[in-house]
Formats: sequence, C-alpha cells, structure tokens
Amino acid sequence: MPKPDTPTAAAEGAAHRAESKPRWTERLHGLGPVIGLVLLCIAGGVLNSDFATLDNLMNVLTRTAFIGIIAVGMCFVIISGGIDLSVGSMAALIAGSVILFINWAGPATGSPLLAVVLGAGLAVLLGALFGLAHGLLITRGRIEPFIVTLGTLGIFRAYLTYFANGGAITLDNDLSDLYAPVYYASLLGIPVPVWVFLLVAVAGAVILNRTAYGRYVQAIGSNEQVARYAAVHVDRVKTLTYVLLGACVGIATLLYVPRLGSASPTTGLLWELEAIAAVIVGGTALKGGAGSITGTVVGAILLSVISNILNLTSIISVYLNAAVQGFVIIVVAFLQRGRR
Repeated sequence: MPKPDTPTAAAEGAAHRAESKPRWTERLHGLGPVIGLVLLCIAGGVLNSDFATLDNLMNVLTRTAFIGIIAVGMCFVIISGGIDLSVGSMAALIAGSVILFINWAGPATGSPLLAVVLGAGLAVLLGALFGLAHGLLITRGRIEPFIVTLGTLGIFRAYLTYFANGGAITLDNDLSDLYAPVYYASLLGIPVPVWVFLLVAVAGAVILNRTAYGRYVQAIGSNEQVARYAAVHVDRVKTLTYVLLGACVGIATLLYVPRLGSASPTTGLLWELEAIAAVIVGGTALKGGAGSITGTVVGAILLSVISNILNLTSIISVYLNAAVQGFVIIVVAFLQRGRR
C-alpha cells in the first residue's frame, strides 16, 4: 500500500522543485550575453561586409581592452554590493600624472626606458591608492559607495583640469615613440592590449572562483550580515575590492596613454558608464552576490560590437552611442529586478 504524502514530504518536494527552477533560469540567464553577442555578430556581417574582417575584429578587441580591464575590477565591486562612479575621472587623473612623471623622469634619470617603466608602475600604484581611499571611506567612514565615488568623480577630473591648466598634458615626442609599442605593438598577430586584457580576465576569474577571497566577495554581496556572523572580515574584503578595481584602472590607463600621448579633461569620459554596463550586461546581479568574469568579458565585447556596428552602418548617429549603452543598462536592470 503506497505511503500517503506527509506535510514534510510535500515541503521537501516543493523545495526541490524551487531549487531546480532557479538552476535552469540561471543557466539561461548566463547564456543570454553569449547568444546576444552571436546574433549581433551575424547582424553586423549582414549589414556591412567590413565587419567580419580580421582587422575589424582586432580593432574591436583592442578598443574593448581598456573598458574590459576596468570592468573586471568593477565586477568584484558590484558583486560585493558596491559601485564606483569615478573610474573614468580616476583614469584621466592617472593618465595626466603618469605623463607629467615620465616627462620629468626621462631627463632626470637619463634613461627614457626607465622613465616609461617607472611611469607604468606609478599608474598601477596610483590606481590602487585611489581604490584604497575609496575602500576606507566606505568601510571606516561608513559612507555609501555612491556618495563617495560621486564626490571623487568630480575631485579627480577637477585636479586633472587644474594640472593641465584647462588644456592637455602631452607626452614628449621621444618618450612617446618609446612608449607607443605598449598600445600599437602586436604579439603573434594580436595587439598587446588584448593580451593584457586576457591575462587580467583570467586572473580575475581565478581569484573570484578559486580563492577564499572570491567566495567572501560573493558572500558579502549575498548577505553582508550573515557574512559577518560567519567571521568574514567584511571591511577588509570590501576595501580590497576597491583596491583591485583601482589597480585595474591603472593597468587600463597605462595601456591607453600611448594611444594619444596626452591627457585632457575629456579623457576617460563616460568610462564608468561603459564599465558598469559591461558588468550588468554580462549577467552580474546589480544587487550583488552573483556574477562572473566570463560574462563581464562577453558584456564588454558585446557593447563594443554594438558601437562598431553603429559606426560602420550609420543606423543612428555615433553621438548616440552613450545613449544606447544607457538604454541597455536600464533594460537589463529592469529584467534583473528582484534577482539576487
């Protein structure tokens, strides 16, 4: 005689069904950016034959590298439940500071190569220090990340404008020629910035998925209070996420400087929008607790492909690229509502 269902058995069955549904939902959600990227690439090839060329592919990936590297760091911050609105202004100030330092260090050291190497190290160091300041203000100062980074957004760009006297800070010609290969050189046919982007993404994925720190970041984003009860050093982990993001901004900036050889008040403009959009489009939960570096990389490439298609086809004005990214953020955030 079959045993009748008990309330406990029914509850267990309902719980099992509830657990099974999110798994499929999450898998489908994770494939969304990849499917969107594939469809966009097909559409781009149909709309313009130049889209599917190797040169255009390398161009898209190279332009993606700067935002992609920053987005890797931003992914950690958003997963932990934070946000950083200052990365574009931070990049501008770092770029200006590095150019001023290299221009001074070249003649002072008598070695242009040493000046460039020291300048690259300074870029990462400044980024990490700015990130540390953000982390301490947020954790020790108990100020909301939105307010802290909104304030530094204005501070960083104002100081660059002050140093540049409202104009541009330009790298000396001989130093510029020495620094140029960092952006323009290729290794095995692939531009250097793309290689650096790949290394940063792989390192970020390993840290997020294979280390205790990565698990702590996700735990804090899921439920900060529970993480505290579990003896996680929440303030330390949060601070490190901003330091990591700052270092990523520094790396992206040292790759960007030789592209134009100058820094101005418009350098890095709207980079924060692009980095946040890449993370959100890549499937990271806006409320924190869930996300992936792979999805972030796909999201960054997807946004670059959208801009590239718009530039090649002139469907809409190129001046509306930022508007498209803004709409993408709003739509994805709307679809994510309630997701944790």
